[in-house]
Formats: sequence, C-alpha cells, structure tokens
Amino acid sequence: MTYNKVEICGINTANLKVLKESEKIELFHQIKAGKKEAREQLIQGNLKLVLSVIQRFTNRGESMDDLFQVGCIGLIKAIDNFNVDLNFKFSTYAVAMIIGEVRRYLRDNNPLRVSRSMRDTAYKAMQAKEALQNKLNREPTIDEIAEAMQAKKEDVVIALEAIVEPVSLYEPVYSEGGDTIYICDQIGDKNTDSSWINVLSLKEQLKALPQREKQIIRMRFLQGKTQTEVAEEIGISQAQVSRLEKSAIERVKQ
Repeated sequence: MTYNKVEICGINTANLKVLKESEKIELFHQIKAGKKEAREQLIQGNLKLVLSVIQRFTNRGESMDDLFQVGCIGLIKAIDNFNVDLNFKFSTYAVAMIIGEVRRYLRDNNPLRVSRSMRDTAYKAMQAKEALQNKLNREPTIDEIAEAMQAKKEDVVIALEAIVEPVSLYEPVYSEGGDTIYICDQIGDKNTDSSWINVLSLKEQLKALPQREKQIIRMRFLQGKTQTEVAEEIGISQAQVSRLEKSAIERVKQ
C-alpha cells in the first residue's frame, strides 16, 4: 500500500472524518451517559489515525487490509479503556494501543517458533503492563509487572525477549543527503582470532589515509567502536562518520 492509496478494507480513506480533541472528549462523555452511537462515531472519527499508524509497518510483507483491521481492534480497545478524567490526550493513548495490537499480531505470525508456555507468559506480562500503565499513568517497571503476575522477574524478561520480532541488520535507521545509516552500522566490530591478518594489512594501508579517516578506521575496526561512539568522540555527526568511513574503505580497497 502506498500513501496515495485511498481504498482499504472497502473504505474510502479520503472521505474519513477527523475529529477534533474537543469533539472526542464530548463523545466520551456521551458514551458515559449511555449513548451507544457515540462509540461508533468515535471509531469512525479515528480510522484515519489507525491508517497513519499502520504506515510504519508497510515493509513487513503483511497485508495492509489485515493490519488495518488489527489496528481497528487496538483503537476499539483504546476507546473502551480510555479515562477522560486523567486529562490525557486520546490520540496519544490510542497510538500506543494500536501499535501494541499490531505488534502482537506480527509476533503471532512470526516464523520463529516460541514455546506455548513462554508465549502465554509474555502475553500475560503485556496484559499486566497495560493494566499497570492505565493505573499508574506511566511505564511500569519489570519488577512491578512481575509482582502483578506473581512471577519471577527473570521469567518475565525471558518471555518478553522471546517474542520480540527480529530486525534486519540492513534496515535503515537514518538517512541524510544520500548517506544512509543501517542497523549494522550501529554494531561494534569485534576482532576475532581469524581476523588478525586483515588487521595487519589494514594497519599498513592506514598510513596512506588522511588523518581524520585514519582515526575513524582505527576506532571502528581496531577498537570496535560504533559509528555513534566515534561521532561523539571526534565531534562530528554520525552521517559524516559513515561517509568518511566508506570513503576510507574504498581507498584501502584501491
């Protein structure tokens, strides 16, 4: 699905109404007063919010119609659990709920197999987290989640980590002026026993590089620092580090 597409799940998204925050609050008061049609108006008035949230998941290979339906479930949960008395912006709360629902759907469809018991523990932890978040109006700690579940903190951490969706090392995290930084660029390059010959060759080629490029290559490949760490230490942007590093490697190759 592209940003220009206006048809999803049989709905013409170009005609979707967008509610003002004051209109949302009024509808919540109507729901509290028992007006059932107000809930439907809130759902219809926030479908564009669902559409904007699921755009960030367009590169996962999932059907956007499916993601839109899952996002609507998250929206409905947000409407049913929102407390208007907390003086909290509904759209902020709804976005978190929609993202959470979509991520749960993606985890369920993850090709990596996770044991049923561990998955159950993780889902209970996420439910406890949502309940605590509503109660405390902040992000709960792992200790608080474990206590609410009457479970060991270690079990909760392991279960939650087991269902985290894997990310490609070549997923872009930043782009500026044609210089794209990938996740693999954020990872330190650690030396192994099999790489010592490459290190010796690199030391010889470093002598011919300009001082700054020499420094970057040394910090990245001999000291195992990330591009972020190098940028902070020498006082330039990470995009500049990425560009200079690529330039230096090309010179060494030549």
